[in-house]
Amino acid sequence: MFLKYVFIIKLIFIAFISFLNAESEDDKALRISTDAYNYDKGFGDFTSDSKMTLRNKQGEETIRNFRGKTLEVDGDGDKTLFIFDSPKDVKGTATLTFTHKLDPDDQWLYLPALKRVKRITSDNRSGSFVGSEFAYEDLGSQELEKYKDRKYLRKEACPNNNDLECHVISRVPTEKSSGYKYQVLWLDDTTAHKVWKIDYFDRKGSHLKTLFFDDYKIYLDKHWRPSVYKMINHQTGKSTDLLVQNIKFKVGLSSRDFNPKSLSRAR
Repeated sequence: MFLKYVFIIKLIFIAFISFLNAESEDDKALRISTDAYNYDKGFGDFTSDSKMTLRNKQGEETIRNFRGKTLEVDGDGDKTLFIFDSPKDVKGTATLTFTHKLDPDDQWLYLPALKRVKRITSDNRSGSFVGSEFAYEDLGSQELEKYKDRKYLRKEACPNNNDLECHVISRVPTEKSSGYKYQVLWLDDTTAHKVWKIDYFDRKGSHLKTLFFDDYKIYLDKHWRPSVYKMINHQTGKSTDLLVQNIKFKVGLSSRDFNPKSLSRAR
């Protein structure tokens, strides 16, 4: 009888320890987000060529081509530069973003027609990026500290890839001037936790946009990047597709390549 009571007490103790160590849904959402962020660290820098297709509600298309440069910054967010090459009406337009972990991002826009560099204020970051369905605040790197109140919602098949299971997680931007009240992400259950879809909800909580990611490729045996992005605006019926090609890592970029004072001469 004594051994029976000892066994029962042991089971209760094990159950109690398991309860204390149980991961909450919110902790799970933060862990997955942190793992995804940490997995991609160490890429250094990369360049790319992109084709942007803007599509209005009637399906009419406008094509734009631009180049991108990204520099990983130790202890802070990435630096990103986009330079448009065509068509003629946007050629020479350049956008520079310094993403920050805690502070609002610094962003500058050079418009050749005005021949001046314009600083994009926090209040204007929800505006359209060169007429596309991407906002200026969508251009920065996805730093962990830029979001709060993460919640684990469910697990289901990944969009665009039914062979993978995705964790569905919601998050709230920390920046008060953000154009989004919250976002919902689909991250796969692989080690890299690649993002396959993001739903954006406006400040009123209405579904504003959806961004789909597709055709992932791996670089340097570790860093995954999608080749296809598709942003759909559910409120206007417009969409923007991005086809990203010629991604090259470790090309030797430095902070000198991301100078707002020389944005008008960016090449």
